[in-house]
Amino acid sequence: VLSTTAIAADDHKGHNHDDNKGGTHAHDVKPMYGGIVTEVKDINYELVAKPDSITLYINDHGKPVETKGATASITLLSASDKAEVALAPAGENKLEAKGTFKIGAGTKAIAKVTLAGKPAQSVRFTLK
Repeated sequence: VLSTTAIAADDHKGHNHDDNKGGTHAHDVKPMYGGIVTEVKDINYELVAKPDSITLYINDHGKPVETKGATASITLLSASDKAEVALAPAGENKLEAKGTFKIGAGTKAIAKVTLAGKPAQSVRFTLK
């Protein structure tokens, strides 16, 4: 019974991604770069947060999404701290910031990403 449920939950036929709140999916997407993945409107956003860099990778069904001309910012929220970080294009499918960041388990990250010619997307992560 459980395996049937898992197969049905992953079946993408006949459902509208835009009907659910925020366009996010309930199913898990596997990280490709060792980070945390959130899917919004069929686009995978993977956040790799380190004390000296924050990188956001963007893929569409496993294919890199061009970040040239993109803008992004990320807000890091911990129990007692809030930081705003601007991300810049740093390759075919990534946006990045270098610096010193307070990254810890439970930190929430809210990214605002605008790809060239597309509306802004809000993407939420919770660091583990």
